Amino acid sequence: MGSRTKARKRAVDILYEADLREMDPVTLLADRVGSADVPPVAEYTITLVEGVQGNRARIDEVLSQHAEGWTLARMPAVDRAVLRLGLYELLWSDDVPSAVAIDEAVDLVKGLSTDDSPRFVNGVLGRIAGISGRLRKSVRASGAE
Repeated sequence: MGSRTKARKRAVDILYEADLREMDPVTLLADRVGSADVPPVAEYTITLVEGVQGNRARIDEVLSQHAEGWTLARMPAVDRAVLRLGLYELLWSDDVPSAVAIDEAVDLVKGLSTDDSPRFVNGVLGRIAGISGRLRKSVRASGAE
C-alpha cells in the first residue's frame, strides 16, 4: 500500500470518527498529531482532513446535488467520509488525476463499508468527475481553496 493510500485511509478514519462523535475533524486530527499513543500522522493526511473540513459546506452541497436519491444523513457514515475525501481530491487537489481520486475512494470503501458502497461511491464521484472542470472553476471563483 502506497504512502498516499495509507494517508487517505487515515484521513477517512479521522473524518469518520469525527462524524460519529459529532466533533470537528481538525480538532480530532490535532489530538492525533499531538499524541504519543498513536502512529505519526502523515503530512498528506493532515492536508486531506484540513482540506475536507475547510471546504465542507461546498463539498456537502455538491454531494447532495449528485447523490441521486440519497441525502447525506441517510448515507452510511463511512461512505459519507469517503465521498467527502474523494470529492476534495477531485476538485481541490490539482496533483491527483480524477481517475485516481475515484479509484482510491472506491478501494477504500470496498474494505470499509457495504457490498453496495463501491458502486454507489463510483457512481457519485463519476457523475461529479464529468463536470469537475466547471465545478473547479466555480469553487475557486468563490474564493474556496
